[in-house]
Amino acid sequence: MRVFGALFLLAYGALSFRSAWQGGGSLEAAGGQGAQSLARVAGVCLALTWGNPHVYLDTLVLMGAVSAEWEAKRAFALGGMTASLVFFTALGFGARLLAPLFRRPVAWRALDAGVGVVMWGIALRLVLGG
Repeated sequence: MRVFGALFLLAYGALSFRSAWQGGGSLEAAGGQGAQSLARVAGVCLALTWGNPHVYLDTLVLMGAVSAEWEAKRAFALGGMTASLVFFTALGFGARLLAPLFRRPVAWRALDAGVGVVMWGIALRLVLGG
């Protein structure tokens, strides 16, 4: 699992670096959309959550490979859940604040490069067994 996780992260990081190099990403303002019903918003949220393959890849493959070396499984799981809660809450509330920044393509290039560095760093740590 460790080798598979490292290979996955190396490929994912390479794709991020390629996106950073090529550029072209930007955030388009969502205009002309009125208020959505609660049922529609909840349906989209559930579809994006449970239909997203990264939910399974990140949770089962990546975290499973990283957690294999930890003896304190409950502490690792609690830390992973806490980090996920903090990250997605910050992402949700911070999206509106960061929207003006991510309307510029250079911001996307920097984000993609940062994602590549993080992915390759985690892959290196998996390969080295640290």
